[in-house]
Amino acid sequence: MNSIGTNLRLTIFGESHGELVGALLDGLPAGMAVDAAAVQHEVDMRRPAPLIGTARQEADIVSIKGGIREGKLTGTPVLLALNNTDVRSASYEELKRIPRPGHADFTSFVKYKGHADHRGGGQFSGRLTAPMVGAGALARQYLSGKGTRIAAHVVRIHDVLDGRKYPFDEIESGRFSNEIRCVDGQAAESMKERILEARKKGDSVGGIIECIATGIPAGLGEPFFDTVEGELSKMVFSIPAVKGIEFGSGFGSAHLYGSENNDPFMVAKEQPWGVATSTNNAGGINGGITNGMDVVFRVAVKPTSSISRPQMSVDLDTLEERELIVKGRHDPCIVPRAVIVVEAACAIVMADLYLRSGLK
Repeated sequence: MNSIGTNLRLTIFGESHGELVGALLDGLPAGMAVDAAAVQHEVDMRRPAPLIGTARQEADIVSIKGGIREGKLTGTPVLLALNNTDVRSASYEELKRIPRPGHADFTSFVKYKGHADHRGGGQFSGRLTAPMVGAGALARQYLSGKGTRIAAHVVRIHDVLDGRKYPFDEIESGRFSNEIRCVDGQAAESMKERILEARKKGDSVGGIIECIATGIPAGLGEPFFDTVEGELSKMVFSIPAVKGIEFGSGFGSAHLYGSENNDPFMVAKEQPWGVATSTNNAGGINGGITNGMDVVFRVAVKPTSSISRPQMSVDLDTLEERELIVKGRHDPCIVPRAVIVVEAACAIVMADLYLRSGLK
């Protein structure tokens, strides 16, 4: 299943070391103006930084090959393509039979009966998030016309936590001020140290990303099963290395009383319905439907599976245990690069729910 969405339908295609990767986005309204430079800018935000990211350097030039004429959408599907140019497939030859711990090598071998493209992780590579970001940029442009803005930032790398609560404007303006994508510059430096320490040891680290969507109207979401949380979770879990998601107070609500976790309603005449909540423990969602407050969720990203430290695996040809040292170029931490990907995932889902709602 390489497609997702209902009124806004996204299909991704390609492999990490294939000729290209791309996305087909169908459902945005005809006549919508497209800022191609903004699409390219968002894809550029996914590129790796020196030392803390992979040494693989792709130009990631986005080519819009269909669905647009004279700067506006035609109503037909939009095709986004990005060529793969910096590939070194020889590094993965051994992995055809010796799966990397933590990766999809074994499971894809079983499911596709040995025919899956193993080079660079094939279709299971983070490389497939590049066209997803391009599609998310188009969805963001649709949402901006509705007054919706989205921003994510790194709140944790390994044991370094930035626990401060920031106004949305500060997150939006500060999230790309450093290569870690953390609003607090001092915390970002400590996070970078953890990444470099892991890299020096041939290891990797994970972290947590928080995402906020503001300007979301009340009434989005399609219960019982296509709730806002459900649709966002499905999309976010398509991002390689994501292992958890929580909304609002999330797992922390298990430690609270109802009187502490409930969000009291109050009069807010600036809101369309004249109502808001004084707190936002619900993360802007009640009963799977947006309530007009900011939609807030956090994503847990595991440490990169491909590391150069010795690990045990099994030779699938001989069924003998083997020590494996993964070769190739890999991020010691993918969390900073995933920030724009999480934003894209959020934009695609919120645009789809908006289109499904019938709201103007």
